[in-house]
Amino acid sequence: MTRVLHLNAFLMSTGHHEASWRLPESDPHASTDIEHFKALARTAERGTFDSLFLADGPVLWGGVAQRPAGVLEPLTLLTVLAATTEHIGLIATASTTYNSPYNLARRFASLDHVSGGRAGWNIVTTAGGAAARNFGLDDAPEHAHRYERAAEFTEVALKLWDSWEDDVFIGDKDLGVWGDDRKIHPPHHQGRYFSVEGALNIPRSPQGYPLLVQAGSSEDGKDFAARYAEAVFTAQQTLAEAQAFYRDLKGRTLALGRDPEGIKILPGLVPVIGSTEAEARERDAELEELITYEHGQRRLAELLQIPFEQLDLDARLPADLPPPALINGAQSRYELVVELARRDKLTVRELIGRLGGGRGHRTFAGTPEQVADQIEIWFTDGAADGFNIMPPVLPSGLELFVDEVVPILRRRGLFRTEYVPGETLRDRYGLPRPEAGRAQLTNMNADIKIGSQA
Repeated sequence: MTRVLHLNAFLMSTGHHEASWRLPESDPHASTDIEHFKALARTAERGTFDSLFLADGPVLWGGVAQRPAGVLEPLTLLTVLAATTEHIGLIATASTTYNSPYNLARRFASLDHVSGGRAGWNIVTTAGGAAARNFGLDDAPEHAHRYERAAEFTEVALKLWDSWEDDVFIGDKDLGVWGDDRKIHPPHHQGRYFSVEGALNIPRSPQGYPLLVQAGSSEDGKDFAARYAEAVFTAQQTLAEAQAFYRDLKGRTLALGRDPEGIKILPGLVPVIGSTEAEARERDAELEELITYEHGQRRLAELLQIPFEQLDLDARLPADLPPPALINGAQSRYELVVELARRDKLTVRELIGRLGGGRGHRTFAGTPEQVADQIEIWFTDGAADGFNIMPPVLPSGLELFVDEVVPILRRRGLFRTEYVPGETLRDRYGLPRPEAGRAQLTNMNADIKIGSQA
């Protein structure tokens, strides 16, 4: 069977480059402008993208000085975009650390109904003490505990989505019987983190349940992805690193008895596109010159969990950084950033410049042909099933990708030319609609351990 390239559009206010809002073309108020997001969604759909994606976190990150701050709640925004579009998938980030399974399962099932089967959930555990303190905690739970909670949270959500059989509805007006009570299966879940008794109060959705997406690449994150994820957003800087990650995650998935084709791996790519290579590099340099390095210095210190004063802009990273296992945060991103700095012998200033476009995701500056070449190489050489496209500037970066890169991918036979009417997001990713049944099982995985599954 011919492999199909998958493309997801990661939308973020004026673009992924932290200085994009300073360009003359950018609207500093874009992050709360619904018309801006409607236009982006229509552009991505014109490019026949599989899906679009919104990041989120229950915290105001880093103050408001550096770049546009404040974001619309993603499930609310995607409900509006569901009415603006017809085909494209709609993926929202939601935290298992600062939500409850019942409410979140209901909201995602509602989006799946409203959109006709286009919803996806990016499952995150949310690192950092700032978010924790918004919920009455002194600090974030330990890394391993966050993933144990996430596993049980996901199990409960799956039981809730399956608590209605597909054929509950009877609709016999003469007898006065709307549905069959025998086909409602409350979870009766009693676990370490959650106690959830009753069935969901919304019928099973068009996809059965939303596409499950995950973005952590730590050991715990990869174990979690191998068990639950159907698509993975990841970050690698080199082809070799991406190939190693791809082999590792597909192998973990197989070891758990799942089909490796049932999990799609999509590395992030920040494409800086120009009509010539020189023009693309000039655009990249223009954005880098607009970075406020003092802000980047503080954010880097937070990621590395070291005092701000230890980072000299014109020196390399300190030699005595803490080991990744001691980082109670985004461990995989910490490792990626440190490896990038060490491998390329970057000063702190140079590292901040490299991170400005995609926060650790790969930035590539080139012509449309060169961008398409990179996508094809990674796709055909065992590094990716597709890409999480992260335009550095919006809307122009997405428009350039759709108008200049997508036609090349189509001519090469790598990407669709049109949508299939009636497809759900799950269909588009080549995944079957899951059969109901989890809610009818015993309370499995009440004390789930992530970290020893693969």
